[in-house]
Formats: sequence, structure tokens, C-alpha cells
Amino acid sequence: MRLGSSWRWQLSRAMRLALRWCRLCRPQRGSRGLGSKPGITDRLSELWSYSKLLLKSLYFNSLTNSDTLLDCAFEPVYWIVDNVTRWFGVVFVCLVILLTTSVVIIVYLFVLPTILSAYPVHWAVWHLCCGHWLLVMVVFHYYKATTTSPGHPPKDKIHIPSVSICKKCITAKPARTHHCSICNICVLKMDHHCPWLNNCVGHFNHRYFFSFCLYMTLGCIYCSISSRNLFLDAYSAIERYYQTPPPTETFRESTAHKCIIFLWVLTSSVAVALGGLTLWHVTLISRGETSVERHINRKETKRLREVGKVFKNPYHHGRLNNWKLLFGVEKRSHWFTRVLLPSSHLPNEDGIMWDCTFTRRDPMAI
Repeated sequence: MRLGSSWRWQLSRAMRLALRWCRLCRPQRGSRGLGSKPGITDRLSELWSYSKLLLKSLYFNSLTNSDTLLDCAFEPVYWIVDNVTRWFGVVFVCLVILLTTSVVIIVYLFVLPTILSAYPVHWAVWHLCCGHWLLVMVVFHYYKATTTSPGHPPKDKIHIPSVSICKKCITAKPARTHHCSICNICVLKMDHHCPWLNNCVGHFNHRYFFSFCLYMTLGCIYCSISSRNLFLDAYSAIERYYQTPPPTETFRESTAHKCIIFLWVLTSSVAVALGGLTLWHVTLISRGETSVERHINRKETKRLREVGKVFKNPYHHGRLNNWKLLFGVEKRSHWFTRVLLPSSHLPNEDGIMWDCTFTRRDPMAI
């Protein structure tokens, strides 16, 4: 009843303003026409103010502000980005598989035979072991990161500890849980949605994601350093070929030179780009934060600084302990079996209950 009466009142108000606008537009009797400039200026200004008021009365309410209007204007853009990102995720995953496969093929065809024939035995054995170890770690962690669910709040459990209610899922949100607009579901300990995985990075696949970034960076650095001399020789050969094409160069030699150049440029570029992302996540993990929590904690730091308090992250257990919690290290041997070797063990926490280091009234402040 209140909503209907409010709409009727707003409609009658708009009609009254429209009638007033029409009266202002109607020429008055006895007016002198265009000769009286002050009267025309006053009437036009009054007409303009009533026109703005009439337009504003059609959509304005007490909850409307500039942020609401901006969100409404960009809502189609958000929808397009979410759907395009979801669709392009499959393309990005195929691109990662294609580029990684091409690098492995080039290494097996051109780099590895050169290492085995020109290097001493101990260096050749080291390259074989190190290269295949990095390859196994990259493939394993990428597969697990893309296929493992990041974790979602249980819907069958009614009594779960929650800090808020998701406005889109209309379900309880435990601590460190956020809604992913691309997957359209809440994610436990959400870090971000990665299009290169076509999956969210959350509680149960955060370790796989970081390990993939780390070992892919190390693998690209290894390939870039190992093929450096071959790249310089191939670049010089290609440069000489375009200046004075030698008649003795075969198609296989030309293809090998182009593949080596492609390998070195690709691995060096990925090492720089992915290395920066890996270092950023190293900083976040050392602080006990996720990418989403980093922005939230910055706002909390600013808010508490204004009242003379210092922000303290309740999920920060010390740098070493943060890394142990991420990798699931409980004893020394786990650094080898769970970090340096492929492992499918689950995290220690369930993603719903978290061991906070503070229990005071405001756990964010000290």
C-alpha cells in the first residue's frame, strides 16, 4: 500500500509539474513580444528549472546518488565484460596449452640435441633432470588449478559462521568469502578470477595457482638461459640470410633458426610478465592477504588511521607460518614432498572457520 500510494503521489506530482510547464510555455496576453528582454530571460530560466525538476521527478528518490547513476550506466559494460571473460576463458586455456606444447616441442627438437652433443655428461644429466622436473611441475599444477573447484559456501548447512549475506546469492557469506560475478557464485577465500585458468582462484586451488606461476616462471627462465647462445647464433644467421641469402642453407636450418628465435622471445617475455605477477603474490602471501583483501585492508588502514589506530590483519600469522598454511607444511619433510614434488593434499582449513590471531572487540585495530 505504501509503495502504490508513493507511486501515485509521484505521478500526480509529475502531472502538476507538466501542467505548470505548459502554462509557462503558453504566451501571456498583453505581452510585448520579443521587446521585453528581462521578462523573456526570467521566463526561460524558470522554464529551464521546471523542466529539470520535471525530468528529475520521473526517476529520483531519496536513495539515488551519483554512484547509483554511475553503476546503472555501466551495468551493460559490466555484463559484457563478465560474459566475454567467461567465454574467452576457454580460448585462453587453449592458448596456454598450445604455447606450452610448442615450447616443449622446440626444446626436444632443437635445444636438447644440442645440449646432449655439446655439453659434458654431468651438465647434460643436470639439464635433463631439471628440465623434466620443471615440465612435470608446470603441467601438474596447471591441470589441478583449472580442474579443482576453489570452494563454495555450503548451502545445505544452516548454522554456519557468517559475516554477511551475499546480495546476489542470498546466502550466508563466511569470512574471506566473496562473490564472483563471472562464475556467478560465492567463492571461499577468493583471490581473483583468472581467465588463463577459466576458473576462480580460491581456498582449494590457491596453492596450485601460485605453484603454477612459480614453476612456469622458473621454466621460462630456464629455457631462456639455456637457449641464449642458440638464439644469438640463429639471430645472426637470419640477419645474414636477409642481407645476402646463402645458397647452402636448407629449409630445416631456416626453420630451426626461426623456432629458436620464437622460443627465446616467448619464454623471455613470459618470464618477465609472469615473474612480476608471481612476485606480487609472494608479497600478498607473506602478508596473509588475497588480492581482494588487499584492497579491503587498505581502506581499513586508512579508516583506522583517522581515529588514531593501527590496522592489524587478523589472518596474518607471520611470514613463515603464512607459507606453511598455504602449502600445507606440517613437518620438515613436507617442504620436499608437498612443495618440490607434485602433491594433491588438501589445505588444513575448511575455508569456513579461520584461526584469527585477535579476539578483541575490534580485531582490525591495535
